[in-house]
Amino acid sequence: MAKKSTRRAPAAPSRKKTTTRKKPAVNRKPARKPASASASSRRQPARSSSARAEKAGDLVRLNKLMADHGVASRRACDELITKGKVTVDGQPVTALGTKVDPLTQVVEIGGVNLKPEGAQRRYYLLNKPSGVVCTNERNEQRPRAVDLIKDPRKGRIYTVGRLDEESKGLILLTNDGEFAQRIAHPRFGVEKTYMVKVRGKMDDAALQKIRGGVHLSEGKTGGARILVKKRTHDSTLLSVTLREGMNREIRRVFARVGFRVTDLKRTDIGPLTARGLKIGHYRSLNRPEVESLLSESDEATAREPLHTPRRPMEEGEEPARPAREPRTQTRRTETKRPGGNRSASKRPGSKRPASKRPASKGPAKKGPAKKGPAGKRFASKAPAKKGPAGKRSASKGPAKKRSASPKKKTVGRKKR
Repeated sequence: MAKKSTRRAPAAPSRKKTTTRKKPAVNRKPARKPASASASSRRQPARSSSARAEKAGDLVRLNKLMADHGVASRRACDELITKGKVTVDGQPVTALGTKVDPLTQVVEIGGVNLKPEGAQRRYYLLNKPSGVVCTNERNEQRPRAVDLIKDPRKGRIYTVGRLDEESKGLILLTNDGEFAQRIAHPRFGVEKTYMVKVRGKMDDAALQKIRGGVHLSEGKTGGARILVKKRTHDSTLLSVTLREGMNREIRRVFARVGFRVTDLKRTDIGPLTARGLKIGHYRSLNRPEVESLLSESDEATAREPLHTPRRPMEEGEEPARPAREPRTQTRRTETKRPGGNRSASKRPGSKRPASKRPASKGPAKKGPAKKGPAGKRFASKAPAKKGPAGKRSASKGPAKKRSASPKKKTVGRKKR
């Protein structure tokens, strides 16, 4: 009989129960709500402003209308009008001072409509670098500020005001003439702040002159608000706020008081600042920013002077006492007597008798010649003797003969 094998079959591998771990609950963000109209308007660039609230029937001078739309300066616009290149409702106009209605009449320059229908307004804020000019001249060889705006839909824009070539900082660009007028004209008083670096240490007297206004060729400036940021022996850093914009006003004003501006940067235009905007970059303004600029333009506040605020006093600090005037010390006047001794002059009202002068040990010095009764001057009472040459000698005795022996050194005063 065959023997049964005692070998056991290999046991099947045991399957372990796998426990599935529950993943922690994730806090999912709620679905975004649709943006409101106010929030969307903050992100979208502005296409118009309240400055364009015009009324039909309001007439405007033709050269002003052309200058507000960035065609050229008023004087250059007058030249275009006299040459017959401007038409109003299809009829050429050559008379200066012509007034038109911007809403009802069509103005064309060289066949191009000045204000085409459906044109949208653009508003840009540029942080201008140095070496860039603010002009629309096509023949300009230097880099222009309008060329730094790379928006293909910008159209024909121009700068609101100007910054000279060496200066840098914020400047507005737009194609809205009414908006540019409200921001740039000093009548509306929109404040513009600059950081100015001056060579040398400025004193308070020079700063006070600029705060009160300085006379230039155009007239007296409207004053400025000046805060001293840093003052060293070599330079002074200031924060200057103006409401007007004469040609190179800040540089000319500081040169008027004897200081040269080495660095000039515009940091604020009304409520707009340069925060987050690098040099050479630009961004579009939204509608709330445009309206906030227009709210700053007020003719009533423009007439008020710019006051420099003082530093607020801390808790427990005492007000500074006014500086005392330096005391003037009265010195006793000294009079020189004929004898050569100096003595204090006798005070008026003093009862103390004058002290007698001590007799001098040396020979008395000759005093001024006295006048006799006939008015002739004489040195002594004795008559003067004539010498061999007929000259008068002042000595009483005969002249002494000079010895040929060498002179001996005398100690002290020499006797005559």
